[in-house]
Amino acid sequence: MPLHKFPVGLWRRLRLREGIYARLPAHYLRSLEGARTPAPVHYRPCGAKFRINPKNGQRERVQDVPVPVHFPPESQRGLWGGEGWILGYRYVGDDKLSKRVRKVWKPQLLQRELYSEILDKTFTVTVTMRTLDLIDEAYGFDFYILKTPKEDLCSKFGMDLRRAMLLRLARQDSQLHPDDPQRRAAIYDKYKEFAIPEAEAEWVGLTLEEAVEKQRLLEEKAPVPLFKVYVEELVQQLQQQVLAEPVVMRKRASSK
Repeated sequence: MPLHKFPVGLWRRLRLREGIYARLPAHYLRSLEGARTPAPVHYRPCGAKFRINPKNGQRERVQDVPVPVHFPPESQRGLWGGEGWILGYRYVGDDKLSKRVRKVWKPQLLQRELYSEILDKTFTVTVTMRTLDLIDEAYGFDFYILKTPKEDLCSKFGMDLRRAMLLRLARQDSQLHPDDPQRRAAIYDKYKEFAIPEAEAEWVGLTLEEAVEKQRLLEEKAPVPLFKVYVEELVQQLQQQVLAEPVVMRKRASSK
């Protein structure tokens, strides 16, 4: 498909309509198209399209302009709760006409140990204070990982955890508390609302490159050596000859 005939913003969607991209599972393609706007973290939305100016009493239009946020690679290996780096400027003096220099506002990072009931494992994760508050609001680490949309989670590590949790819920294997079946059943019953088929859980959280590689491996077939093909054909020919010999012998006997 000649992409130069279309706007650049449509290239990603058009690429998903042909080749190996079009053969990806339908539920995975829907997850790519159903992206939502992340929740505001570094700014407060006005919540209305118009407001009254307190100076002149006139009605004026208000627009929510999101603050550009930069997510470094380190944020994908932790759980920053949607926080990132804010790139801007600061003034050297008190006067706004003074010289300004570049400044980067970074969130405060903490090392915390978080326990997952579904995986029965403790993880040492880099988090922010906002992440800890969100975990408390979700009533647990597992609920936070399973409930939070991927746009708000904004973490490759978090999506990998979600995939592992969903696979554990789909398979319901005995690796979780093997010596305590009642505890295992209670955990599965607690998170059963998030359970999805295993075929879908395997694709959760995969990037487009990882999904394409997974699809390629699924479609890849090992070539069969030619000598095996010829051996099978020879065996079939010999079997046909053996079955045909009794018929020929009967015909000869009946002619005599």
